Amino acid sequence: MGSTRLYSKGRILGHKRAKRNSSPNQSLIAIDGVDTKEAARAYLGKRVAYVYKAKREINGSRVRVIWGRISRPHGNSGVAKAKFATNLPAKTFGASVRIMLFPSTI
Repeated sequence: MGSTRLYSKGRILGHKRAKRNSSPNQSLIAIDGVDTKEAARAYLGKRVAYVYKAKREINGSRVRVIWGRISRPHGNSGVAKAKFATNLPAKTFGASVRIMLFPSTI
């Protein structure tokens, strides 16, 4: 049986920011295939996982995850705003994230 992906792909654009002030507690996520504000609304409340590998093993695994949740659309081009359990570091900008298709509202 083929594997079924339970998430959509996305990309971290950076922190929410103004001209001079940055808000590290809110991150902007571009979701693949989403290019309108209405389409981004379908992802509200969905969980976001930033998965990365670390050098040191914990419980036999080098894979770590920072979890977040999509809170609202940002602008008109389908970008979404997300809040993570711990703020994402700046080195994650441009990295891939997984937008889980649960909790589902369908």
